Amino acid sequence: MVQFVHPSTQDITLAGVLSALADPTRLKIVKSLIGQKNCLSCTAAAPCPNMAKSTLSNHFRVLRETGLVHTTKQGVEHRNALREADINARFPGLLTSILQHAEDD
Repeated sequence: MVQFVHPSTQDITLAGVLSALADPTRLKIVKSLIGQKNCLSCTAAAPCPNMAKSTLSNHFRVLRETGLVHTTKQGVEHRNALREADINARFPGLLTSILQHAEDD
């Protein structure tokens, strides 16, 4: 069984979050996850349906390791949820600000 490692809220770093969100694909993934009440599969959350699975997997690994998403395995699917409350607890308003300004691009 796959064991996913997620950093605790205190271990989430500003540099890690900003680095992860600097990639346009990861930023789009976070946009698709924000406000979702349920977890989404990797393919449902991904903005690029033609992306190689290995590339998509790497993007989700980076998001998970920086503390932006929480991943669980359900059957054969990896389900992802944005750790919005944890990010806001650590860096109040950061996600809102980044996503708001990213929409201007």
